[in-house]
Amino acid sequence: MLFFRFVAGMGIGGEYAAINSAIDELIPSKYRGRVDIGINGTYWAGALIGSAVGLLFLNTDIIPVEWGWRLCFLIGPVMGLVIIYLRRHIPESPRWLMTHGRVEEAERTVDDIEATVRRQGGELREVRDDEAIEVVDYPPVTYREIARVMLRDYRSRSFLGFSMMVTQAFLYNAIFFTYALVLKSYFGLNDSSVALYFFPFAIGNLAGPLLLGHLFDTVGRRKMILGTYTLSAIVLFITALLFNAGALNAASLTGLWCVVFFFASAGASSAYLTVSEIFPIELRGQAISFFFAISQLTGGVIAPYLFASLIGEGDNPARGPLTVGYIIGAVVMLAGGIIAWVFGVDAEGKSLEDIATPLSSTTGGTRFQGSAPRSAASRPRREDEP
Repeated sequence: MLFFRFVAGMGIGGEYAAINSAIDELIPSKYRGRVDIGINGTYWAGALIGSAVGLLFLNTDIIPVEWGWRLCFLIGPVMGLVIIYLRRHIPESPRWLMTHGRVEEAERTVDDIEATVRRQGGELREVRDDEAIEVVDYPPVTYREIARVMLRDYRSRSFLGFSMMVTQAFLYNAIFFTYALVLKSYFGLNDSSVALYFFPFAIGNLAGPLLLGHLFDTVGRRKMILGTYTLSAIVLFITALLFNAGALNAASLTGLWCVVFFFASAGASSAYLTVSEIFPIELRGQAISFFFAISQLTGGVIAPYLFASLIGEGDNPARGPLTVGYIIGAVVMLAGGIIAWVFGVDAEGKSLEDIATPLSSTTGGTRFQGSAPRSAASRPRREDEP
């Protein structure tokens, strides 16, 4: 069981890099933020489906226990097969094709996309000469080059990505992986009742990215990241005080969690958006993978263990330690929002090539939509570059 869960985890981790890269490189810059945040937020639609299926298949009055959990696990592969079919209709990134020397295939892909847009009534303007850069095919990026780019050329952006991913993962996993234990320990709920309380929690998480996502394209990345992180921190701090005072029951605590994660879910999705668009296109996937792995180590391992140890035991467990944990979570999120405000990148409405100069940008290559033509000698300096 552990081995196959490990394999499933590898696939899920790789998927974060694949889907965020695909979104960024295929979606127009005007809509890139809302689409990326919305799709990342649909994690919670899957969680709702899984919970609904669990209520049916884990009901021993309907299905024997030895079959119920196996049927729950089978839902994943069935949905996976559907996704594999849908993936066959997603074009390869023209940016990736061009940086790997497959220029003709990239041209065909762009022509097909443009033809589809025109058939649907969309209007496309011609790319001006001053919006083109020159690129050549680029060899696979080595780990040494990744380290150089992230730790030397883009130090502040790496710090930004690390901070956003770790802070959101800490808050998320701290509460998400212990919410059932909290409801049972402090409010006496049984397993079946706890399962029902998950639905409003998941709906709040799903609603945040879907309703707030467009603001990341219109109001701006830095303002919205600061706003969502800060609001989630404030509501969580208030929740901690009310919880410690004994002023909450299971329903009101769940309601406050819904508000916390309405904002935190949009902020967490924006963390994946941020790390997927602020680095050169040649290592975008690796950057997402790197920061995702770090966030899972800190948020997925440390936070649940820490918060589980803060939950008291007995009939009337002490609330003080868990209250302190909630306050720590609020401070962590607030810090993440402030860091995003200070070190964030105003990436809304900008081409990926304008946000970060491609490593393959040079003279004598193929015209590529982006910012003004750049050569290795004349390109603008990257941040932190002498």
